[in-house]
Amino acid sequence: MSFVPPPYPYERLDGLRESASRLPGGSIDCSIGTPVDAPPDFVIDELARASGARGYPPSAGTPRLRDAAAGWLHRRFGVEQPSSELAACVGTKEFVASLATYLHLRRDDRDTVLYPAISYPTYAMGATLAGLRAVEVPLRDGALDLAAVAPDDVRRALVLWSNSPSNPTGDLDDLGAVARWGRENDVLVASDECYADFTWQDHPRSILQHGSENVIAVHSISKRSNLAGVRAGFYAGDADVVSYLRLVRQHAGLMVAAPVQAAVAAAYDNDEHVERQRDVYYRRLHVLGEALRAARVRCPAPQGSFYLWCSREGMDGWQLAAWLAEVAGLIVSPGELYGPGGGDFARIAMVQPDDRIELAAQRLRELA
Repeated sequence: MSFVPPPYPYERLDGLRESASRLPGGSIDCSIGTPVDAPPDFVIDELARASGARGYPPSAGTPRLRDAAAGWLHRRFGVEQPSSELAACVGTKEFVASLATYLHLRRDDRDTVLYPAISYPTYAMGATLAGLRAVEVPLRDGALDLAAVAPDDVRRALVLWSNSPSNPTGDLDDLGAVARWGRENDVLVASDECYADFTWQDHPRSILQHGSENVIAVHSISKRSNLAGVRAGFYAGDADVVSYLRLVRQHAGLMVAAPVQAAVAAAYDNDEHVERQRDVYYRRLHVLGEALRAARVRCPAPQGSFYLWCSREGMDGWQLAAWLAEVAGLIVSPGELYGPGGGDFARIAMVQPDDRIELAAQRLRELA
């Protein structure tokens, strides 16, 4: 075999699960960012209607879905994005993993994917699956240090990924500067904004606030509305790029199920449930963050996302994860899973019910 897929990152946590489960009350899994809270009832009701289930749904998304997504972009970011310049995707992870493949068919003179040095692993995997080079962009104060990209890598770059708020660090980037760099260097910028609704320090941001030329913004319903299981999101931006991707993805048979599209449209038409979820995540971040700091774990409040990016003196990320499993029953993600630069950190996701977060916090308080 010329390509052997690496182990899936989170499958490496089995030893931590065993250690954490030994505590009275059991383990508290905060490793994978899978929402645990209930999605809105009106969305589930829409799913149950199974509208359009018998026929093939439009690959680019129904007019209702695209109008709802465009309406949300306007309400949340003040962006006037025509619904013709956005399209549905089958969950944003699928889009992230396949984007480089499809872009390389369009522009085969470029062979490099640029991505944040500490980031969601699928950006680099998307390059690997396309047979392309994956090149890390260093971070400075949580933002892409684009001046550090080698000139040859800039010339060869097919796409630059940004992620703000960042998974795993929670940092915010200067999306205006990222967009300008992409235009100046003729590199498409793909901005992963799936945590934009959970921005704590400053207002929610989108790269589309700086124009749509040569940029794509990617949004997910998974985190916003606790609907990770329905696998749906959308991308929007440069009209020519969106048009190209819509067509090639249609040929590939990528379609969001029609009942899911109807439910997602209903979710994007409503902001009240998101505001309630924001309060839930903010409270959990505060409760667990305070307890961790009392136990001498460094975890600054994130600028965005629902993750704590933690470190402890004298420990690398795997040692910190093992310690948290042993003393608090917490299963967390060692930072190495997000790139070598994250090796001294661990990521903790606020994806357990309040009582389980409180149990972990109480265990940590008892160490102080």
